[in-house]
Formats: sequence, C-alpha cells, structure tokens
Amino acid sequence: MSGRAVIERERRVFDDFFKIDEFLVTHRRIDGTMSASQRRLVFERGDSVAVLLFNADTKSVILVEQFRMPALAGRRRDDPSTTDGWITETVAGGVDGNETPAAAAMREVFEETGFRLRELQLIGKLFSSPGGTSERVFVYFAEVTDADQIGTGGGDGDEDIKVVPLPIDELFDRVAAGSIEDPKLLIAAYWLQNRLKSRPPPAADAVAA
Repeated sequence: MSGRAVIERERRVFDDFFKIDEFLVTHRRIDGTMSASQRRLVFERGDSVAVLLFNADTKSVILVEQFRMPALAGRRRDDPSTTDGWITETVAGGVDGNETPAAAAMREVFEETGFRLRELQLIGKLFSSPGGTSERVFVYFAEVTDADQIGTGGGDGDEDIKVVPLPIDELFDRVAAGSIEDPKLLIAAYWLQNRLKSRPPPAADAVAA
C-alpha cells in the first residue's frame, strides 16, 4: 500500500565485510495514524541463497559442515567453556551483484560440493531475521546423481567445508528430534518431507540462471 512508510534519513554507520545502515523512518500504524519518527538500525548483507541437494542414486541429501564463529558465540551462552563452532547446514552463500539468485545457487553448489546442477526449484524466498537484517534467502531444491559430482568441493578461497551426505530417513529423524540448528535446512527438510508423502523423490523443475 502506497505511503505506508516514509524514510526521512538514511546513512551507513558501519562499513566492513558486513554493513549497518541507520534509518529515520515513520510508518502508518494499525489504527491508520502515522507513527512518530523512529531510529532503526539495519544489518545489511544483501541477498543470499540456500540449496537442499538430493542425490537420487543414494537417496540422501548433500549437506555441508563448517566452522561458524556466530554458532560458537551463540553456544557459549549455554556453555561458556564450549569450543564447538561447527554446524551442519545446506549449501549457502551470498548473491554477487552481477548474478541472479539461481546463478548464485549453482555457483555455490559447485564450489562447496563439486556437484554440477542443471535444474533448480525455488522452495521460497524469506527474510532470515526481519527484526534486524534486510537479508533475503532464496531457498532452492535440486536433484543430482553421482555422475553430477565433477569437482572436489570444499569451498572457495580460505573456506574449509566438509561435504556431508545424509540419508533422508536420518534427516527426517533429526527434524522430529528437533536437532537441526540451520533454519534453511529445517524449512527445506519439511518441504521435502511433505513432497515425498504424496509422490516419489521429485525431479527438479527448471529455473533459469
């Protein structure tokens, strides 16, 4: 609806690998009146992609494991002595300025797992944490076979990524146990579980890169 929000001022207050923007904004309230001016900080990191890979030959999903400092920081709230910063998640990465989300998904899958993709299906587009960041995540599904793994994976540059094949039954057991920590993986796993209830393992629908 037009006129629901008015940005009065915008400036970048932190500019590094990640960005923080400050906004002064008013918005239309539920009762139809306009709010007072409000200062809001937005963690700006652009768009990103996530891909749940399903290997039709092995009936498993292809996940990745790597060290994530934010995961370690979060776990230290429960146990200050922990040194565990590794997390199992979907393939994921940022969308570069010159590429589409689908092209970014194909690039990230090859860099991290060595699999070549021909087709993608968009599961959904979501805000990762709309109370703090403008990041949108394009979550995809892709089906591959053993023959599609033409590279070694492991990531790009100084990334240190382990490829983790996981049988789909074990994936769904982890969903039921509440032990999945990656929201992208949890959303995609529920999608796949629902899809498999009514049909055999799906062939991906094409998405242009």
